[in-house]
Amino acid sequence: MAILLIRHGETAGNRNRIIQVPETPLSDRGLAQAARLGQRLAKAPITEIWTSHLPRARMTAAAIESTTGVSAREEPNLEERSLGDLRGTAYDDLDFDPFGQSYAPPAGETWEVFNERVDRMWEKIERHWVDQFSKAGDDVHFAVVSHGLFLRSLIERHLFSEEQLATHATEQAPFVIANTSLTVVSPRLSDGAAGSSGAAGRDASSGELEHHVKLIACAAHLEGETAHDVRSVVGI
Repeated sequence: MAILLIRHGETAGNRNRIIQVPETPLSDRGLAQAARLGQRLAKAPITEIWTSHLPRARMTAAAIESTTGVSAREEPNLEERSLGDLRGTAYDDLDFDPFGQSYAPPAGETWEVFNERVDRMWEKIERHWVDQFSKAGDDVHFAVVSHGLFLRSLIERHLFSEEQLATHATEQAPFVIANTSLTVVSPRLSDGAAGSSGAAGRDASSGELEHHVKLIACAAHLEGETAHDVRSVVGI
């Protein structure tokens, strides 16, 4: 019984280091990545799929739909952080860090506003899991398709600390949430405290809800031409 957190496949914006406009679709490479993800999850007991409504996420969810037979539900609050007027701009054309904590993108979301939206959406996911899945047994999975910054915000602030994430990085490769990577979270209702270092807990109206992270940002289904490209933007 798990929540599957999934990032969308690669886009031309990722590949070419451009802050993406909302309508950006998957590239051919991204479609191939999504197809591999769909095959990886073909036999997983997925009973629900929630997805960002943006095309790159919706197209990724479609690959899972095609192998599981489960229809996806669009949730606009799963969309990526909006960088407003910067959308469509190449990162190399900027002389500042658009992800700086103090930077407020014109007509976009500040980190505070964005993180609050992530928090509201995660609370909705948790409530839904408690209502629909907590007593369903082991053979049910709930898939959620979203975006790099959204998932990083969620993972860093609700599932793992920066120190814990550092254990998944090396000197050559910092922790990244690659395109179509998969994070597997096993929630559990308990009256006790959230014990281990791989667990985070909160009160979800029906006892303490603990999150045990079984797999984080795994892209083992990608290889060859679909493998993660370190040149790609791993956020927006």
